[in-house]
Amino acid sequence: MPDEKRQEVQAWLQKADNDLRSAQVDLAADPPLIEDALFHCQQAAEKAMKAFLTAHDTAFRKIHDLDELASACEQIDASLKETLDPARDLTIFAWAFRYPGSDEAPPEAEAHDSLLLAQATVDAIRERLGRLISIG
Repeated sequence: MPDEKRQEVQAWLQKADNDLRSAQVDLAADPPLIEDALFHCQQAAEKAMKAFLTAHDTAFRKIHDLDELASACEQIDASLKETLDPARDLTIFAWAFRYPGSDEAPPEAEAHDSLLLAQATVDAIRERLGRLISIG
């Protein structure tokens, strides 16, 4: 893989890692910042999927729709379906709860579950990409 593409893939993964860390910090706050944590969970999954698509020269729209992104990833590697299917549910957190007047945030337990989904997504994609290129 050319260095330029490798750097772009690594940059997407670094952003995903940063979002996972942000979600962890948000959930550790007192009181927890649930809405912000959920947003970062969605973002981590999105950026990991975009890293995977970038590595496979697959164009994607500038969207937050994890269903569309997951479908594109699964066309490349069907073994991702088991991990990416549950992560699709994180899509709504790209915009829900981000503005005044939105619904009440889910319970803290759901935010922790969402973090586990996001982490599983990043881990699965990092594992697949590790087979193609050396990613730290």
